[in-house]
Amino acid sequence: MRKNRLLAVDAARGTAIAGVVLFHFVWDLEFTGFVSGVAFHPLWLAFGRLLAGSFMFLAGVSLVLAHGTELRARTFFRRLAIIVVAALAISVVTWFTFPNAFVYFGILHSIAVASLLGVMFLRLPALASLFAGLAIMALPWYLSLPAFDPRWLAWIGLSANPPLSNDFVPVFPWAGITLLGISFAKVVDISKSRMASAGADSTIFARLGWLGRHTLPIYLLHQPVMLAIIVPLSRLF
Repeated sequence: MRKNRLLAVDAARGTAIAGVVLFHFVWDLEFTGFVSGVAFHPLWLAFGRLLAGSFMFLAGVSLVLAHGTELRARTFFRRLAIIVVAALAISVVTWFTFPNAFVYFGILHSIAVASLLGVMFLRLPALASLFAGLAIMALPWYLSLPAFDPRWLAWIGLSANPPLSNDFVPVFPWAGITLLGISFAKVVDISKSRMASAGADSTIFARLGWLGRHTLPIYLLHQPVMLAIIVPLSRLF
């Protein structure tokens, strides 16, 4: 089995998940009334979009590191199945807790679809994924139709007015960022670059790397844990 985990990539993913925890912590404080006007400030929402983009980009980088130009089908589909199950679990849970704004296509759903798209570019030149990624990112600026507004089509990303959701990361434009990650990893050849040894002697990198290696369980568990603490406190104060 190839073992191409790089501390720099894990640390980048760890930084992103730490940002997600912070983002949701502020959202929880706003939801329970501890703060007001922060979670929905344009700059804070932009921070959330930046985090989503980071995960989509790193998903592309990780595809190249894990598979190179030859797809390891068993490993890929096992990982994909885990992500799909986790995504469906989030949809079900949020449907019960926030029925009017449940997560019907969030970051995990988007990573799953972008990964399926991304594997088709593993054997192609970096320019192919670069141009395809830019095209996917640009299309929603020029094409948005009311016909794509229902949830069963809104996930594509070409809707004029998508249904409300607490986390909406449609294929267009977000999958394009994953293709940019694939292009970047191919051009830089990360596993052979200086990034391969970056942060090897750094305690901070090591801790962020640990977070990056446990991103999925942290993502799934941090909100229930924080809400279990913050909601009772909000009723006391």
